[in-house]
Amino acid sequence: MNLIIDVGNTFVKLAVFNGDKIEYKKQVELDLIIEEVKAIKNNFKLIKRAIISSVGSLKSDAVAVIKQYFDVLILDANTNLPFKNSYQTPKTLGVDRIALVCASVQQFPNSNVLIIDAGTCITYDFITEVNEYLGGAISPGLQMRYKSLHNFTAKLPLLNTEMPLSITGNSTQQAIHSGIVYGVLKEIEGVIEVYNQKYSDLTVILTGGDSNFLSKQLKSSIFATSNFLLEGLNFILHYNSNE
Repeated sequence: MNLIIDVGNTFVKLAVFNGDKIEYKKQVELDLIIEEVKAIKNNFKLIKRAIISSVGSLKSDAVAVIKQYFDVLILDANTNLPFKNSYQTPKTLGVDRIALVCASVQQFPNSNVLIIDAGTCITYDFITEVNEYLGGAISPGLQMRYKSLHNFTAKLPLLNTEMPLSITGNSTQQAIHSGIVYGVLKEIEGVIEVYNQKYSDLTVILTGGDSNFLSKQLKSSIFATSNFLLEGLNFILHYNSNE
């Protein structure tokens, strides 16, 4: 059994895998990570290995505690990966993006795959059918766009994500929803179209915190999955295991 630890800026996602199957999953605040790891250790005696992926700031004492319980792999630019990385600045490639690409290698081998992660940022990552990662794109996510309109103007309100009633907003609130949501949807559709024109048999994966909201508005040919990053981290741990 494996413990997967995905550290964000505020929250931590933890998952226990038995082989390729998730047995347990929980999200906690960053300062509760040690308490949750101890609880998992008590409830799942067969866990031997853990992987830590951190885009946030995980304190060294927390890492030390986790290492007391498990054989820990910390994902970074030097980790052995199951694909050719042609990114020109591999040391700046986010570990979350690495994990997503690894998940695509495991689940969609020998395929041209575009992975769209709709979270704080919207990231686009592309790997070819010959297992070569070429890179992608980064743009602001839904909430970042809402916050930007509020923070960089004097009077525009801060709104929660909502599907607009019409493309033509008949109030300031509806205009904001229309500009942001349709802007994101058309961006995603446009990026997919460009890749479709260049690469045959394209597989498109949509994941991340806003994937459920966006998938309802996008074409059904897109695979929407909420656990893709966790599955990629589990695969990396298996790939780097001697077993």
